[in-house]
Amino acid sequence: MNEAVPILMYHAIAHRPAPATHGLSVAPAAFAEQMGLLGERGFTPVTTAGLGRAWRHGEPLPPRPVLITFDDGYEGVHRHALPVLDKLGFASTLFVSTGWLRGAQEESAAPDTMLDWGQVRELAAAGTEIGGHSHTHPQLDQLDDTRLRFEALRCAEVIAEELGAAPVSFAYPFGYSSRRVRQAVRAAGFAQSLAVGNALARRRQGPYALERVTVRRSTSADEFVRLVEGRGVARNFARDRALTKGYAVVRRTRRAIRLLRT
Repeated sequence: MNEAVPILMYHAIAHRPAPATHGLSVAPAAFAEQMGLLGERGFTPVTTAGLGRAWRHGEPLPPRPVLITFDDGYEGVHRHALPVLDKLGFASTLFVSTGWLRGAQEESAAPDTMLDWGQVRELAAAGTEIGGHSHTHPQLDQLDDTRLRFEALRCAEVIAEELGAAPVSFAYPFGYSSRRVRQAVRAAGFAQSLAVGNALARRRQGPYALERVTVRRSTSADEFVRLVEGRGVARNFARDRALTKGYAVVRRTRRAIRLLRT
């Protein structure tokens, strides 16, 4: 039960993504190759909810578990990723920013073409877990308590309204969280939540701070294999981790200054 599990974090899957999403996007052919590599190496994709249940109740996981997760809700997840996942019989989790998706609840500008709710329902019907990613994708740790509660609760409410079932998994926008953010997410009804961290997930991280590894447009096939095998992850993401720690100090300072001014 203490085994490390790779949780892969994807964003846009697209041939020609918008400039704002290019670096964190993955080409459709590369995504298909990566999924094939998982199959060849005997990995078994599970949903975030499935991992949460297993670790919460001490249940066994399948051989070589891996999580395939998508953030934000880009249209290419339906157009390009779903056919690949469906063909291989792979489970996945899609974390949606509900105010970014096309439809009646849309209320803020998104960085690229997003899914509509019909497509989200098709993904859910195909076995994709739909989780929350806030309503308007802010830096949650910088919000006041009222807005923080709104972002978590509104996201859960919209998903429940559109899909007929409340979401149980959440992913923090930008990966930013704090004890206050984690408490708000839990209070909104989510049973587990994912950060970034660029490390393998372990049960001891707790259900509201599970770490993921980032898959980028620049991730080669060899690098992808090393990530899922857990080889050289710390070295591969050393710069990212250093920047994350530094920016965490900056964010805490910014919030402290705002509180002093109120």
